[in-house]
Amino acid sequence: MTGDLESVQMNAEREIPLQYRECVADLLEHDRVQKLEQYIQHYHTTRLQHSLNVSYYSYLICKKLGWDYRSAARAGLLHDLFFYDWRAPKKLRGNHAIWHPLVAYDNARKICELNEIEKDAIVKHMWPCNIIPPKYKESYVITFVDKYCAVAETFQPYYLKVKQFRKVHA
Repeated sequence: MTGDLESVQMNAEREIPLQYRECVADLLEHDRVQKLEQYIQHYHTTRLQHSLNVSYYSYLICKKLGWDYRSAARAGLLHDLFFYDWRAPKKLRGNHAIWHPLVAYDNARKICELNEIEKDAIVKHMWPCNIIPPKYKESYVITFVDKYCAVAETFQPYYLKVKQFRKVHA
């Protein structure tokens, strides 16, 4: 994982390690997960792409550290499994940052069996917005990778414009 914002978006043509694909293949085939492609998450990124970014980088970090990379990959892919536009005004729901992890967990448990790490990571990935901190180290990885990806996905187009401007005016 480099610090370069260009590397944040996983490119479909890029070779994804077989071991990662094996961790999430059944989830990626599920129509509910594929439906995430229909929703914009961070301005220029679909919710599916964002979830893949969080999943893949969490997998890489946990694998490197010798932690449960399979649970991290799966929870990262499912952490935003909700099907509404979070920017639209909602009268019945409260704060999206607190509400959506519970919706994602409820949706995830309907499509697969979750272990304790996966459940904890999905439900608590918005910490510190929700006050109960994660229980597992893998959950912390997903929490921080989610924040990193959100910032990178939001600002990547602007970064690329500045980079292009520098090339033209160098």
